[in-house]
Amino acid sequence: MKVLPLSDATADLALTGGKGASLARLARAGLPVPGGFHITTDAYRDVVSRDGLHDQIMRAVSGMPADQASLRIAALFAEREMPPEIAAEIRAAYAGLGDDVAVAVRSSATAEDLPDMSFAGQQDTYLNIRGDTLLDAVRRCWASLWTARAIAYRSANDVAHDDVALAVVVQELVPADAAGVLFTANPITGARDQVVINASWGLGEAVVGGQVTPDTVVIDTSTGEIVEERVGDKHVMTVRTPGGTREEPMPEEARRRPVLDRAQAVRLARLGTRIEELYGTAVDVEWAAHDGAFFVVQARPIARLRRPIQEWNDSLSGDYLWTGANLGEAIPDVMTPCTWSLVQIFIREAMSASAMPGFKLVGNIGGRFYMNLSIAISVARAMGLENRLGAIEQVFGKLPPGLDVPLLPTSRWRIVKDVLPVAFTLRRRVAANVARMPGFLATAQQRCTAVREHIAAVTTAGELAGLWEGELLPYFVDACQVLEAAGRQGGTELVMTRDKLRKLAGEADAEAMLTGVNADGELASLASIVGLERLARGEIDRETFARTYGHRGAHEFEVSVPRPGEDPRWIDAQLAAVSGAESAFASGTGPTAVSGTESATASGVRLAAASEPRHRTGMLLARQQEAREAAWKRFERRHPGKVAKTRLRVKRWNAIVRDREATRSEVVRVFWALRAFVRRAGELTGHGDDLFFLSIQEILALLRGDDAPLEQVAIRRATYEHYAALPAYPTLIVGRFDPDRWAADPDRRGDIFDARGGGTPVSDTVTGFPGAPGIVEGVARLIAAPEDGDRLAPGEILVTTLTNIGWTPMFPRAAAVVTDMGAPLSHASIVARELGIPAVVGTGNATMRLRDGDRIRVDGERGTVELLTA
Repeated sequence: MKVLPLSDATADLALTGGKGASLARLARAGLPVPGGFHITTDAYRDVVSRDGLHDQIMRAVSGMPADQASLRIAALFAEREMPPEIAAEIRAAYAGLGDDVAVAVRSSATAEDLPDMSFAGQQDTYLNIRGDTLLDAVRRCWASLWTARAIAYRSANDVAHDDVALAVVVQELVPADAAGVLFTANPITGARDQVVINASWGLGEAVVGGQVTPDTVVIDTSTGEIVEERVGDKHVMTVRTPGGTREEPMPEEARRRPVLDRAQAVRLARLGTRIEELYGTAVDVEWAAHDGAFFVVQARPIARLRRPIQEWNDSLSGDYLWTGANLGEAIPDVMTPCTWSLVQIFIREAMSASAMPGFKLVGNIGGRFYMNLSIAISVARAMGLENRLGAIEQVFGKLPPGLDVPLLPTSRWRIVKDVLPVAFTLRRRVAANVARMPGFLATAQQRCTAVREHIAAVTTAGELAGLWEGELLPYFVDACQVLEAAGRQGGTELVMTRDKLRKLAGEADAEAMLTGVNADGELASLASIVGLERLARGEIDRETFARTYGHRGAHEFEVSVPRPGEDPRWIDAQLAAVSGAESAFASGTGPTAVSGTESATASGVRLAAASEPRHRTGMLLARQQEAREAAWKRFERRHPGKVAKTRLRVKRWNAIVRDREATRSEVVRVFWALRAFVRRAGELTGHGDDLFFLSIQEILALLRGDDAPLEQVAIRRATYEHYAALPAYPTLIVGRFDPDRWAADPDRRGDIFDARGGGTPVSDTVTGFPGAPGIVEGVARLIAAPEDGDRLAPGEILVTTLTNIGWTPMFPRAAAVVTDMGAPLSHASIVARELGIPAVVGTGNATMRLRDGDRIRVDGERGTVELLTA
């Protein structure tokens, strides 16, 4: 027999798949499972054994990319009729359920719903199936054993494709008023004494598929009491249609109404506990409710139940647009709690004017830094400054076309009332701090050295706490306020100057004319490579290099990470990279197809030759100086009457850029002193690195004798390690974001997550901001982290998510730079422009569309990246 009753005693994993075996077990135990039947794996194997179908499937899987193989296999199943004897058995079982009953047709693979691998969502489910469409749904379920997601998931978990088969479960479809998922252990914290229920209106697909933010109810199983309750914004519901299901908008009054009352939630939790007792382990259960009765439509063991952790997720505070660009580039990692507490002080002092009372300006989402862009956009619109929104893109990068930005849920009047007083206060504060900026910068390095020496000399915990109040915190606040002044001076000068110059001189010449920021004083973004070359030439010693430049690195805001100046091996590695780049370019193995600000020759222009200056960075800067002077000569010929005024404006532009870079560098230097403070506190209290998992306020309490904060260390360390193991989250996040659910989605996107569903498709083309002009062809080298920088050979094109100061030593080796994140004022743009390296930044999708080793053409003037060959 190819068909079995749902509760049949022989319905095991091999015969009915993971889902089918689980439902049979539930049904035999008398739990409320909708009636139905199994179409066994014997039926699937019978079908694929005919006409060489199995061999064709194996050839497709082994010889094609997963997405192509999936399409080919789906076509193979679609073009075959179901064997008559199997079709007859299915029709007879379906007739036994009643007259034209609506059913759910669910795939059930033999490698599914296992204790150590769930394979959840890898195969297909079809709802509200009736009559003759049942056979077609079964055939499509069989084909879904070979979706691209299922193929990739099996490969990643070493499950042999030849060993799998698929059963199908057909069940009466519950006409659900509400549905959802429950977990008999808290999936966020790992707590085994809590049941967590997610609930939404209609069928459960909107919850399982992530289209809505469901209600969440947490119940303590030892007391039966509800310990937490959050009502979600259930903006859509899945409903039945004559041909299947569809998503339908929820009435406004029901969107934020609780789905379950307290008694229903407790009753559902007890049902979950019964299922856990049956399985002997924690389970997640898909449930549906109709007319007050609950039904179980699926249950499986929870795969890899995590250690207890906390939830660090400010995206739950409201429906906003969050961006990881700009400051997120400087803080690219999951932050320890200590770093996050220090970053909040930094934001309070350096960006206070951007805040709005009652709304979070910055957020900690899964341990990563994000800025609430809804605030800036809401303020601009409320103040009638929509024409300034382009300035926001210059700093934070482009928003996807058509993105509906959620605005603050407040009135225009309130925004104006809150913003105007702050604007007047800011003007006075900026003017005062600009005036004291030169004095601060002149003594900042010595001040940091002195503070670090004082920290090292402290011998008691109480004395160290006093040093924070009397010396370190004032130093920190000074640096932040001067940085705010540097960034605010000149208003929109940075954006307006660039735009005006591009209109007068064209993209390429404008970018060349804006270079030379390093000419009148060292540009902080280039400082580390300039310093390395000075060290390589013997102009400075290692101690001087470490003291002057050693505070800058890829993880410079994270106080738990050693500074480059603390690690002699880092200096050795960078010196070796500089030497290797010089040798490669001097021997002619560098890039050979580059155009600069002039038009490219047919064969391209060699960037380096043995006759050119030995040091690559110096050569690039000298070359860019030539391009800059040539661009100014062309400008003089075209606009002789505007030269003096334009030179003065560019000089101001350069000064503002230098001030921004210099003050930011000094803020980072303060973080070196902050790291020294936390390490010394760990030494004096005897708790070492544990203190990185306390806030600065808790560390001060500990230094004054309060040990209570130490109770939080273990769970915070586990939380940090959990989030750090996840992939970097999307650059843009709209609404409420679940890092774990996103990370588990094989179709996740790295550019944007929109909790409202839909969203913009991933572009097939790779385009972004023109970061620095020039055209180059070469090999794309995808680098995930600066620690992998040795993979970038001289003359290859650096392709990555983002860059910061820690990536700068790679730039002289790169023929061009392409980033997912970035804007004209980002690190990649500034450094590439100064070195004359073509760059395209803020593409959003470069790391999704390009593969390591692809040959590509980068056009830094048009902001395009073209795939030549794979």
